[in-house]
Amino acid sequence: MDLQQMLETVLASEPYKMILSNPYRKDEQFRRIVINRLGEGWQAEKYTEKQVFHENMSEEELKEFLEGAMRQGYRQLNAWDGEREHAVRVSKGGKASYTKKKTAQAPKEKTGHNRKKNYILEEGQTIPPLVDMGIFTSEGKIVRSMYDKYRQINRFVELIDDEIGTLPKDRILTVIDFGCGKSYLTFILYYYLTQVRRLDVRIIGLDLKADVIERCNQAAEKYGYEHLRFELGDINGYECPYPVDMVVSLHACDTATDYALYNAVRWNARLIFSVPCCQHELNGQMQGGNLPILTRYGIIKERTAALMTDAIRGNLLTASGYRTQLLEFVDLSHTPKNILIRAVRSNIPEKTRRAMLQEVDALKEQFGFRPTLDRLLRGEDT
Repeated sequence: MDLQQMLETVLASEPYKMILSNPYRKDEQFRRIVINRLGEGWQAEKYTEKQVFHENMSEEELKEFLEGAMRQGYRQLNAWDGEREHAVRVSKGGKASYTKKKTAQAPKEKTGHNRKKNYILEEGQTIPPLVDMGIFTSEGKIVRSMYDKYRQINRFVELIDDEIGTLPKDRILTVIDFGCGKSYLTFILYYYLTQVRRLDVRIIGLDLKADVIERCNQAAEKYGYEHLRFELGDINGYECPYPVDMVVSLHACDTATDYALYNAVRWNARLIFSVPCCQHELNGQMQGGNLPILTRYGIIKERTAALMTDAIRGNLLTASGYRTQLLEFVDLSHTPKNILIRAVRSNIPEKTRRAMLQEVDALKEQFGFRPTLDRLLRGEDT
């Protein structure tokens, strides 16, 4: 991980207190900075030798502040989330490192601050899929050993909740889940949309495994989720009988993700959420060209090709009229595939669309790529 990723990991742990210390320079104005979570924001207490100054900041402002402080001001950041202490250190040579450990003696929370995060899926609710997953007890209590998974599920829901208000509310919404697999998150999504958001929704899960589809339909019937059903079928060529509002694709393997994104675009789906997996296509096509260093070492080539795959997908979605973000998302199986693509149908200027395509064309020319999503969107034979 680089420094930015380390800081993102710290913030993803939802700390309630952080301390910046060990200044780069002896004449640094503030000897240390103590940062406390206050409500939805943060307060920094900046200590000189004799005084303390306060600054309030939002979540986004905090991210920029921390990165700037660690690059130019301080060599050490310690953070506490109640169970673990996280530490980011920068050596005199500029190398960053990250560690975490369980701690029995965490610093006290700032007086008057309630550290408990208001999760969308709250403890104490009756959420049958979470009980069957072993995350909740039958009484709705969190199983302590499953708390990380509980937070990961809430993170997934939060990423959707940020944009759910853009969907129409005057009709039944249709959500397609491509490559649904065992559908743990599909059941959670249905619960969130219908019970938390109180939306009229139908969700269709699609997968190639007949036994998985049968078990998922049985579970949907068990939970009483009458507008959730699972079908046997291939993403490539799938046709939905309803207007599609949201497409979800979690771990559709390799180019199956491209077909899922292509279907979403051609259906003019309002929202797209995709966690790509197993990006082999560009790795097999990648030529060194003027940058042979990127193809010389197998592991570097593989990871570079995977990142380029998602960067190309992001650009192509923007060029297709979507406000697109690539976000960090650590899934339930803790795989290295930790990028989530979130795309919202928007009014993207034509100049921006052209620029996105030009960047894709430049990568294609440099490395000999022929990405499936690019060919699909341009109407070329695949």
